Amino acid sequence: MAYKIMIQGTMSNAGKSFLAAALCRIFAQDGYRTAPFKSQNMALNSYVTQEGLEIGRAQAMQAEAAGIAPTVDMNPILLKPTSQMGSQVIVNGEVFANLHAMDYYRRKPEFIPAIREAFARLEATCDVIVLEGAGSPAEINLQENDIVNMGMARMADAPVLLVGDIDRGGVFASLYGTVMLLSPEERARIGGLVINKFRGDRAILEPGLRMIEELLHIPVAGVIPMEEIDLDDEDSLAARLSSEGRGDREHGLDIAVIRLPHISNFTDFNVLERHPGVSLRYVRHVGQLAKPDLLILPGTKNTMADLAWLKESGMASAVCRLSEREAVPVIGICGGYQMLGNTLADPEGVEGEAGSSMQGLGLLNADTVFSGQKTRTQIQGELSTAGRMFSQKSREPGAGATPGTLPVSGYEIHMGRTEPASADREAVSMRIRLADGRADGMERADGLVFGAYLHGFFDNSQVTETLLFRLAEKKGIRLGQAAEGQAEYRERQYDRLAELVRQNLDMGLVRRLMGME
Repeated sequence: MAYKIMIQGTMSNAGKSFLAAALCRIFAQDGYRTAPFKSQNMALNSYVTQEGLEIGRAQAMQAEAAGIAPTVDMNPILLKPTSQMGSQVIVNGEVFANLHAMDYYRRKPEFIPAIREAFARLEATCDVIVLEGAGSPAEINLQENDIVNMGMARMADAPVLLVGDIDRGGVFASLYGTVMLLSPEERARIGGLVINKFRGDRAILEPGLRMIEELLHIPVAGVIPMEEIDLDDEDSLAARLSSEGRGDREHGLDIAVIRLPHISNFTDFNVLERHPGVSLRYVRHVGQLAKPDLLILPGTKNTMADLAWLKESGMASAVCRLSEREAVPVIGICGGYQMLGNTLADPEGVEGEAGSSMQGLGLLNADTVFSGQKTRTQIQGELSTAGRMFSQKSREPGAGATPGTLPVSGYEIHMGRTEPASADREAVSMRIRLADGRADGMERADGLVFGAYLHGFFDNSQVTETLLFRLAEKKGIRLGQAAEGQAEYRERQYDRLAELVRQNLDMGLVRRLMGME
């Protein structure tokens, strides 16, 4: 049987994913085969495993921290919100149904066998499992059919660390209130309290730590300082989505990403944010747009609804004006790619009413037709440099690719196909040839508009360096090159995270809770 520890929080964004990733790294460093587990995740940032199955991005990140490949057993239930009242329910990596919130709540017991089986498979192959809860265990309206917090702790017979976010204020009240709203049996599972995102002198905090221990008879296992460690974010509460961008926008490159209401997989752009000389910002209002050097339309869980929002908010007109009149390059990824075309048709009712359709932005001479079959795959391919946006003029050819191409890899998660319009096909060219023979990556003839389905597109360093070189050349500036590759950068972040938590969490207590000492 594997050793187990579960991380629960007093609220969303308290730091559960952060601490779970840290423990995955720590136990892996200590020689244990370690895996993350979250029975039910609600997130629009997702990932495709090597088997072509979909899980939450946070569990993929935690698996990477543990040094193992992500599998669907790490997140058997994934909820991807499609509206305020409903979600696409993904079970064992595949679409189960689109359900209204109340329908899902009533049917949650149906998914317990899938959760138990996934956890059992992990237990059979791992030494340590780091479980993560969702939201708060004290959401008393959801406790009856809970399958992700204390309900999961019972199923796994796992001790719990309860994490509170001091940066938002009220951490002692939230810890106390959470514990007191639990049943005696549930309280007994909490073996330690963790205060996260602390700034300042710990000596000032000490009286409060002693008082909360006396009130709850639960030890404080650690106080984790606020430190900037760059991990992939899970959901729309990520601080980077409110960022105005780092760096000098005037003397560097200014990249603007439209913050769509159902934005998904915004981790696609983290690599751009890290590049020296680049300022990347997320914009929600027309007044924030200005004139960027590159405009990006990201992925979305609901393309047609977010396209309607673009039009109603005035953002669609602003995007088209910047593209057509100001010659600002525009890139669309996945749902953003679909929006760039002429039309979007939904004959099967995948995104709304069956038979519905709408006009796209008209920046690419292409049409999208949605279908019920979901494309989920990790894929490799080659990007042609014959076009203008990724031209390698004045640069060395890409290593590992045929002449005139750059190697690309990533993953696809989408429902629908986008094809060049039947008339005037010369207006666009397909630039990516995928390993399975399919084409992706449509570029307009003038090189100002490009779209692709490939998530992780910018993680391909040669592609990104080529794009940024062209943009800098156009602006008349010079950019430095990234100091390290993406894999090396992420590994360094995981090591920094593990060291931070080792220094500030009582690992002896954690091991005793897990029965390791």
